Amino acid sequence: MVQGWRILSGLALGLVMGIVLPASTSAQALASLIGGLWLDGLKMTIIPLVVALLIVGIAGTARSARGSRLALHAVLLFMLLLWFSALIAALLVPAVLNLWPLPPETGAMLRAGLTGIETPAEAAPDLASFLRSVIPTNPIAAAAENQLLPLIVFTGLFAIALTRLPDERGAPVVAFFAAIADALLVIIGWVLWLAPLGVAALAYTLGATVGAAAVGALGHYIVVVSAAGVAIWALALPLAVLGGRVPAMALMRASGPVMAVALSTQSSLACLPSMLKATEDLGVPPRVAKVTLPLAVAIFRVTGPAMNLAVAIYVAHWFDVELTPMALAAGVAVAAITSISSVSLPGQLSFLTSITPIALTMGVPIEPLALLVAVEMLPDLVRTGSNVSMDMATTLALARHSPEAETAP
Repeated sequence: MVQGWRILSGLALGLVMGIVLPASTSAQALASLIGGLWLDGLKMTIIPLVVALLIVGIAGTARSARGSRLALHAVLLFMLLLWFSALIAALLVPAVLNLWPLPPETGAMLRAGLTGIETPAEAAPDLASFLRSVIPTNPIAAAAENQLLPLIVFTGLFAIALTRLPDERGAPVVAFFAAIADALLVIIGWVLWLAPLGVAALAYTLGATVGAAAVGALGHYIVVVSAAGVAIWALALPLAVLGGRVPAMALMRASGPVMAVALSTQSSLACLPSMLKATEDLGVPPRVAKVTLPLAVAIFRVTGPAMNLAVAIYVAHWFDVELTPMALAAGVAVAAITSISSVSLPGQLSFLTSITPIALTMGVPIEPLALLVAVEMLPDLVRTGSNVSMDMATTLALARHSPEAETAP
């Protein structure tokens, strides 16, 4: 949270300086240079980090699923809900933006305020081209050309193949990629330490061009993206009540202390003790909760696909990029698959590593993410609350319907 406040302060300072100080071409050029260098520092690690985290995440998920039938049922339910989460965003967010769009003149000024934006190549125009593009003939070339969906398909297949090898063969490879991911996270940590300066520089050029309208545009973004998370949050109640057969009022009473921890810490992991207590009070056998809840905290970020895809869709709206049905379908697939690669990452890191592949796949510019990460701590409240609610709801449903759970003491 300290890092989030530092980055948000840099955004506020840059916007105020751009709005208040007299326009200066040389100052804007210097700010664009600083902001561009910082953004390049982030971009250089994204693709190798996504590959490494995806391999580690899939291997860990497979290992968890082999632990017991209950764990397997939990993993299958988590995967289903992750795909459902992405599908909800693909349907909901465009509808919200059609009903409440960003004013066209504001969008034009915002585009002018972010210089040097490169719009990636358009997504596949038809179903046949899309299907042909999914299987990479050369994964290395796919990575070099920022073709993220075929790269992710290859990486996913490679990770699954590793889980089929004997442990003495597959485990060292997974450990190798885990070390790569750890090293890249150290580099990104260094880059994010400079985030207040980089974000302030980008925000200065935006404020100098757009003025106070930039604040309203960021508020519009926060509301739209948060709406996707709220939609997922709303599903937790019927899942718990209907799937877990728990009275709604009892669920809300038990959830109160959990939500207090969630909103004050913005950490699902910090909520684990209170979630264990709450689910036990609701009748879940401790043996069940001690399997499903830690597993959910480790691999289940149900708002990830919805809110990450919502960010990419919003940036497309901002830059007037038309999203075809195939582009949205590709975004849904990448959002669902890469959600397991954000395991245990801080909010700013998971924001960048999760949304960049989606944006590149959909043909959406990724440069605005460097600004939007500054306000991520506000939608992150919705992310944490929704994730925790769904962790409890899935545990209640699994406790009711899993055959292994029925025999738990």
